[in-house]
Amino acid sequence: MTVFFVTGCAGFIGSRVAEMLLERGDEVVGVDNRNDAYDVVLKDWRLDRLQRFSRFRFFETDVADFEALSHVWKTGAAPYAAVYHLAARAGVRYSVTNPWVYLETNCRGTLNLLELCRASGVAKFVFASSSSVYGNVSSSGKSAFSEEMQTDAPCSPYAATKKAAESLAYSYHHLHGLDIAALRFFTVYGPAGRPDMSILRFVHGIYEGKPFRLYGDGTQSRDFTFIDDIARGVVAAAGVSGYKLLNLGGDHPFSVNTLIGMISEMIGKEPIFHRFPSHPADVDSTWADITRAKTLLGWQPVVPLREGLEKTVEWYRQNRDWAKEMKTLSDI
Repeated sequence: MTVFFVTGCAGFIGSRVAEMLLERGDEVVGVDNRNDAYDVVLKDWRLDRLQRFSRFRFFETDVADFEALSHVWKTGAAPYAAVYHLAARAGVRYSVTNPWVYLETNCRGTLNLLELCRASGVAKFVFASSSSVYGNVSSSGKSAFSEEMQTDAPCSPYAATKKAAESLAYSYHHLHGLDIAALRFFTVYGPAGRPDMSILRFVHGIYEGKPFRLYGDGTQSRDFTFIDDIARGVVAAAGVSGYKLLNLGGDHPFSVNTLIGMISEMIGKEPIFHRFPSHPADVDSTWADITRAKTLLGWQPVVPLREGLEKTVEWYRQNRDWAKEMKTLSDI
C-alpha cells in the first residue's frame, strides 16, 4: 500500500488532499498541531471526516519541533512515497503583527521536513507556497502572473517566509536531488474554508445579517480557486521531477465587489459592511498563468466561481448550527 506523509491535515487544503488520497485507496500519516490561528472546531470537523478511514493515522505535532516531528516520522511508515507539506501559518495581515510564528512554521517547519526527506531517502516533496510571493510586480490586472516573474519584493512577512521556503527547497534539490514541486496557490475557497478568509467571512456576515469589514473600494481582484481543483493539483504534483514552481489558480480574476454581489444574490440578503482603507500587506490583484501546470500536470480548474460559491453557501447552510458561532476574525 502506498503511504504518504501529509502535514497540516486538519487545515483547509491539507485535509482535502488527505481525503483524496484516502478515497483512492492510499494510506496517510497526517500531522497537525491544531493551533488556534482560527477556530479549532473547524479543524476538528475536518479531522472527523478523515478519521472514518482506517488507513488514516493522525499525530498532533508541530512541524517546527524537529524532535517531535522526527518521532512521528519514524513511528509512521517511513520511507514515504511522497511528502505533501501543507502545514503553514497563513494570512498576510496577521503576519505583520506576529511575524515570528510565520518564520517558525513556514521556514523552520519546511527545513525540518526537507531534512527528514534527505536523511531517509524520500525523493518526492510537494509543498504549499503562495501567490503572495508575487507581491505587486504585476498588479495592473492586465496580465497573468507567470512563474518567471520576479518575486523579490514581498509585501508581507507571510509572503517573505513563503519565498524563503521556496529557496530552502531549491537548495535541497540542488544538493540532494530531491524532486520538489513548489505550488503557488491563488485564493483558495470552498466548503469548510478558513474563517479568516474573505469568502467565508462574507457568507457568514451576509447570511447572519452581521456587518463585516471591507478593505479598499472593492475593485481589487483575486483569482479565486475552488478547493477540489487545488487538491487535485496538489496530488498530481508528486509526479513532478526536478525542481518546479507551479501556479495553481482559477485562471480568471474577479473583483471583490463582484464576489460580494454573487454571494448576496445566492443568500437573498443585502450585505452590511464597513469600508476601511486598503491594507498595506494586501496586493491589488492576482491572476494565475497556469500554462506550466497544464503542461506538466495535465491540470486545469474545472469548477467555475459561481458553482464553487454555491457549494460553499450550501455547506454553511448545512452546518450553520455550529459554523455561525465560529470566530471569523471579521475584525481583522
